[in-house]
Amino acid sequence: MSSQAAPAFVRLAAHPLRWRLLTELAAGDYRVRELVTLVGEPQNLVSYHLRLLRDGGLVTTNRSSFDGRDSYYHLDLDRCADALADTGSALHPALRREPATPRTPPVDLRGAPGPGVLFVCTGNSARSPIAEALLRHHTDGQVVVASAGSRPRPHLHANAVRVVHEQFSLDLTGQRPRHWDTLTGRRFDYVISLCDKAREVCPDFPDHPRRVHWSIPDPATTGETDEASYPAFQRTAADIDTRVRHLLPVLTAIRS
Repeated sequence: MSSQAAPAFVRLAAHPLRWRLLTELAAGDYRVRELVTLVGEPQNLVSYHLRLLRDGGLVTTNRSSFDGRDSYYHLDLDRCADALADTGSALHPALRREPATPRTPPVDLRGAPGPGVLFVCTGNSARSPIAEALLRHHTDGQVVVASAGSRPRPHLHANAVRVVHEQFSLDLTGQRPRHWDTLTGRRFDYVISLCDKAREVCPDFPDHPRRVHWSIPDPATTGETDEASYPAFQRTAADIDTRVRHLLPVLTAIRS
């Protein structure tokens, strides 16, 4: 009989409460008190198991830009996919799978009305227009996608235009920020906030769309010049691209 210990992912995910936390975080980023409400367990117990998931590399934290005393927890789905692949190969060599890179699930929404997605942040000058451009790009225009802000800036940040052009060959030069009040009559399946501050004041939209939060810091605050902040824009665009790719099979499911 083999004495080999179970892989780390199995040991972490097998606990019922940790599995519930992983399941909730798979849908979006949450603060501890929100996870406490969702799973119906005491805060000290939830915090303990979140710490184990974070120590295991499955969950990361990000300080809230709305309230610095709070943190948002985020599930690293790519790390989970790698851990699952490692778990299979540990059980038997026949189960070894090489993770696909990048992990972009096929999206086929032809013959069905495209789902509607609205991305929001405060200025609608960086994070949300990047997300809008990437989702439109990955779905070849099959998704009805828009972006808006609570306090739109006069124009897109130069680094947002630059980063999507250099990393994804997309052109945002003709796009202008807009206020989300201009879209309050539109129907969306998902409203996704990328800014902790915008999440707190985001209005309701018709037909109760699914609300999802991605806690992504504003890259424009990381440097005194555009050149100094550009590496943060590169990291932000890569993070948004990963999250958008993970959203694709979810959008396919709601129209299947």
